[in-house]
Amino acid sequence: MTTILGVSALYHDSAAAVVRDGRILAAAQEERFSRRKHDPRFPTGAIDFCLAAAGGADAIDAIAFYEDPVLTLDRNVKNAIDMAPASAATWRQASLSQLVDKADVMSRLARAVGERAAQNLFVVDHHMSHLASAFYPSPFEDAAVVVADGVGEWATTTIADGQGRTIAPLRQIAYPHSLGLFYSAVTYHCGMKVNSGEYKLMGLAPFGEPRYVRLILDNLIRLRDDGSFALNTEYFGFLTSEFATSEKFGKLFDLPRRLPDSRLSLAYMDLAASAQVVLEQAMLRIGREALRLTGRRQLCLAGGVALNCVANGKLWRELPGLDGLWIQPAAGDAGGALGAALYVDCHHYGSSRHAAVGHFDGQSGSLLGPEFSPEEMERALRGAGIVFRSVADEEARNREVAEALADGKIVGRFDGRMEFGPRALGNRSILADARRPEGQRDINIRIKFRESWRPFAPVVLAERAADFFAMTGESPYMLLVADVREELRQPTDWTHFRDGDADMLQILNQRRSSLPGVTHVDYSARVQTVDAHRNPPFHRLLRQFEAITGCPVLINTSFNVRGEPIVCSPDDAVRCFINAGIDLLAIGPFLAYKHEQSDELKSQHGSTLHEPD
Repeated sequence: MTTILGVSALYHDSAAAVVRDGRILAAAQEERFSRRKHDPRFPTGAIDFCLAAAGGADAIDAIAFYEDPVLTLDRNVKNAIDMAPASAATWRQASLSQLVDKADVMSRLARAVGERAAQNLFVVDHHMSHLASAFYPSPFEDAAVVVADGVGEWATTTIADGQGRTIAPLRQIAYPHSLGLFYSAVTYHCGMKVNSGEYKLMGLAPFGEPRYVRLILDNLIRLRDDGSFALNTEYFGFLTSEFATSEKFGKLFDLPRRLPDSRLSLAYMDLAASAQVVLEQAMLRIGREALRLTGRRQLCLAGGVALNCVANGKLWRELPGLDGLWIQPAAGDAGGALGAALYVDCHHYGSSRHAAVGHFDGQSGSLLGPEFSPEEMERALRGAGIVFRSVADEEARNREVAEALADGKIVGRFDGRMEFGPRALGNRSILADARRPEGQRDINIRIKFRESWRPFAPVVLAERAADFFAMTGESPYMLLVADVREELRQPTDWTHFRDGDADMLQILNQRRSSLPGVTHVDYSARVQTVDAHRNPPFHRLLRQFEAITGCPVLINTSFNVRGEPIVCSPDDAVRCFINAGIDLLAIGPFLAYKHEQSDELKSQHGSTLHEPD
């Protein structure tokens, strides 16, 4: 029996994971413990959680780190030399990370875990960590595997062949040519944060028209038929500065960089739409080449670009010869911790892959984080002075929660193990009735304290998904976008949007379908399907809601407010309930209604300052 601790750290989204004989025991991001969003620091809290899940530090046989710091330093040094003297600023930042922060990462790991595990300390190539995270938990015995991200040590895109316990890289594209850096540059130019705002750009794209596609393909990035591509680095700033774009970028589009939180004009919406189309074209070509090179009919994805669920949906619908698609739920750097551990376990120690191959995946619904006892939940409620009731019978509790949802209440659900990855999948979720026209606006303004145009995802019973969305198969990790079925749609009037002042509320306030809370402006939806295998309690709640309303669809968004990570502990959930416009907190066997709380507690709603995310 072999137990491996995997760690990703010191770039962004630090995390830890632990696997035993090919089975994932636990995984979590550091941000959930530190309460610092996208925390890149050494993941002390996540490591401690994983060690406890494994039975203590003495149970760990080996440690796996998700990248090779020496090769990353090699890239930084060569970039500094090649681009000198313009690279002085980027070299200072990179050298601080590589020569100070990462210099002693191995010794820190050894100290955190102990002497026994430190005798078997492995460094795993960054893209191999991603490849392993995508292939080993997948339900496929063999598959083509694609990783696309910003950059690893040198690689930015990798195509590999996965078979059994073997992963063989076949082709790579190296820095500075990167789809992730291309998309991040557009994100930056549109006034959003790199490494966290890319999903906003994806959500913004449907408001625009892709009128800059030709300009991008002629000047910024060259896409080839074999899936390879090249950036024109003159338009990007990441080689020589702390900025993602250069002056030439703004001049090309006659569009200066947008100031964060300033008004969005049509030009930025069109730029977002154009970048999205180019990314989709690139991923389709890479996917086609991956299937051709490997001769496979299944495809696995990881890397930050794999979190672009619009492109993923395009692959699933339009990639010829594709019979199966599986995407690592923690596709970004956090998932590298899991992949590094799985790679060492399977490749070095010969452990078998999970037993679910050919049926369900081995990700356990990505419910791999901490869970808490009813006693801990009750202690948090009492400590905050919350008025609550215990409803021990699950069926009665589900009925009350479902009735509250049907009555228009917004519910914070805290139950079971926390999700691993950026998506809340029901256990740390805010839920609402998808049929309510005001649902999107209310959650964005009352709870999330964020832009009102941001879309929300539907969660739907897996067995009923095809009745509402134009999709086949499942989407358990909210990583595929599908259209709302045509017969459920209602026409949207865009007449004055492009001719007038591009008032986004003019579009948002129109009812677009019978599920207005989850239907984006282009009639798309980022679908999560729920089955009785991966999350039985959540599945039962959805069935109860369907029994009451006839509708098996809810709004599902993460249990947090703007600028904060998803809640982890009962204390986090209680604080969020107090500070946001959540009507009902369903925490384990307990129910707490906002209207039943003291005037003093209710007055705290919105009192916390929320940093932009």
